[in-house]
Amino acid sequence: MLAALSRKPIASAGRLGSGPALGPQSPARLTDIDMDHCGRLLDHVHLRVSDLAASRRFYRAALEAIGRLEAFGEAEGCFFADEFYVDKAEGRVSHVHLAFQARSEDEVRRFHAMTLSAGGRDHGGPGPRHYHPGYYAAFVLDPDGNNIEAVYHGPTQRSADSVEVTRL
Repeated sequence: MLAALSRKPIASAGRLGSGPALGPQSPARLTDIDMDHCGRLLDHVHLRVSDLAASRRFYRAALEAIGRLEAFGEAEGCFFADEFYVDKAEGRVSHVHLAFQARSEDEVRRFHAMTLSAGGRDHGGPGPRHYHPGYYAAFVLDPDGNNIEAVYHGPTQRSADSVEVTRL
C-alpha cells in the first residue's frame, strides 16, 4: 500500500523515496514513497467470511458504487472480482484492511452510502484524510468486521485502465 500512495522516486532498496530509511525508529511517511508504479505487488486477496450471502451483498454494493460491478463473478461457495476472492470460512474469518480505488469523490460517497445500506457499519464517513494531499476516503466495516475503504487520490492519469494477462 505504501508504494501506491507516495509521490517521490525510490532511491534504493531498503529506502523509500528521499526520506529516511525504514526501521523501528524512522517510520516512512506516505509522502516519502514512489507513486510511479501501482498494481505490481499483490497477486490476489482472499477473504474467509462467516456469512457468504451477507458478504456477497456488501461487496456487490461496494463494487457497484465504484463502477466495477462488471468485474464481479461468482461460483459455488465463492465470489470474486479481479484479484479479490471471497469464500466461507470453515474456522476463523479474515481480519484485514482493504482499500478499493475510487475514480472520484462521488464514488467514495456512493461507496459509503451503498455499503451501509448493504449491511456495513460506519467506520469513518467520506472526507479528506491527512495521509497525503488529495486523499479522500470513507471507511466501512463489512459483516465480519473487516475495515473496508474506498479511496480517491485526486486527479491522476493512468497508463491503462487495467492490465491484461495472456497465459503462455
